[in-house]
Amino acid sequence: MQRTVSSSLTADVLSPVDLELQVAVARADGLDVDERLEVTLDGAPLQPTELDDPGPSTPSRVHVLRCGPGRLEVRYDARVTGRAAPTPVTGLDATVFRRPSRYGDSDRLAALAVAQLGPGVREDGEGEDPAVVRDRVVAFVRERIAYVSGSSRGTDSAVDSLLMGAGVCRDHAHLVVALLRALGVPARLVSVYAPGLAPMDFHAVTEVLVGERWTLVDSTGLAPRPAMVRIATGRDAADTAFLTTYGGELRLTGMTVLAVVDGDLPVDPTSDDVYLG
Repeated sequence: MQRTVSSSLTADVLSPVDLELQVAVARADGLDVDERLEVTLDGAPLQPTELDDPGPSTPSRVHVLRCGPGRLEVRYDARVTGRAAPTPVTGLDATVFRRPSRYGDSDRLAALAVAQLGPGVREDGEGEDPAVVRDRVVAFVRERIAYVSGSSRGTDSAVDSLLMGAGVCRDHAHLVVALLRALGVPARLVSVYAPGLAPMDFHAVTEVLVGERWTLVDSTGLAPRPAMVRIATGRDAADTAFLTTYGGELRLTGMTVLAVVDGDLPVDPTSDDVYLG
């Protein structure tokens, strides 16, 4: 499968600021990526530094830079060929991705999760099949959270989204993550390029640890999972944001995202496990 992805950001930098960008396709065995990242300030090129991959279990590429006041433009283009090998599962995964996090506040949802969705998986590994729990949680979130563009804030957690009853892909993913963790199933958030998504944007989905594989779920159902391309992986959106700023002042003025496949979009096998590749 061949996919073409791109993203562009424009912003007015009002005072010197440190930036983190997570827009580049994650590296993976079996995936060939021909890419270009260009960053300019008032038309002059800037050279961001790519940080080391934090590990094979959470593949992400972070580009950092510091820039002064001016007109910032970021452009990323990539041609992605092939399918990535399955992401390795490390010994820490079952622990790290079962903990509560800033936006995946599973500790606040534990009682509701058990009451509404069953006892889940116990720490000793006994209890329900993680795949059954996963499917039950996705169905619950689809029923309880309407997808409404612009309906949520960037600071909303899974609990906020559940109370609102509406949200965007980020909110869907956070609620799926939080409920699964509350039921003892490790889960993490992944930002992706998603061919077929409408309206086109960066997209957030969930990976769920079932056995020794990370399986991919998307409670929004807005794009076929087999065509998705991984960007960043983490506990929640705090780890996977496409743009993070420290100090200074920046005003985002524009953003475009494109993701297409050569030929027809693949069919999403909704009844089968899908692995992000």
